[in-house]
Amino acid sequence: MATDRPASWFPNELAMAGRENLDPAHVARYDGKMDAAADGEVALLSRFGLGANSSVIEFGPGTGQFTVAVSPHCARVVAVDVSPPMLQHLGGKIAALGLQNVELVHGGFLGYAHQGELADFAYSRFALHHLPDFWKAIALRRIRGMLRPEGVFRLWDVIYDFPLGEAANHIEAWCATGGEAVEGAWGRAELEEHVRDEHSTFTWLIEPMLAHAGFETIEVTRSADGFQSAYLLRAV
Repeated sequence: MATDRPASWFPNELAMAGRENLDPAHVARYDGKMDAAADGEVALLSRFGLGANSSVIEFGPGTGQFTVAVSPHCARVVAVDVSPPMLQHLGGKIAALGLQNVELVHGGFLGYAHQGELADFAYSRFALHHLPDFWKAIALRRIRGMLRPEGVFRLWDVIYDFPLGEAANHIEAWCATGGEAVEGAWGRAELEEHVRDEHSTFTWLIEPMLAHAGFETIEVTRSADGFQSAYLLRAV
């Protein structure tokens, strides 16, 4: 699929980035709303070979909690994001910390063209849900093509894991956990917006996509409420 002259049916990834991710006010408060458990994620990948010579591609780094945590543990980090405010914010962090091995790329899952040797690791947290399922499948296959054989992909996202017939009750219960404010927590309006306007899918849909894309599952963990799944995957 060409990226320099895309077909007229090719989507505009910026338009699918999510309203909040293009809002500088949301970007500024994001680190206070979300703990990406970045140190634990780096420790996990280290158990699977992350080291001083490793290269990492991160899709949707956002404010870069994982980006800045993994940078000291590897040779190269390519942080790919479609949101200019997110990249600007992350660029400020990188400059302040003096990180020399992080490359910022304005792009997305579908348009990013990887340069150089195949990567050892790919990472994405709370980003793939911005794509509809057809484009998720395409994106996953593209990520597989950027990884060396036996390379590791960590995918963590809002992925629904409850019976289809109980979806309305589960969604309503999840939205009810949000308050009125958006400072320091997720508001109900933000959770409703996610369900209504973004493209989180079911575990029983994404897991065959992962297999078709060329990944085998090493391990998967799911949140007790059925709203998050974290996959550790190997390129085959």
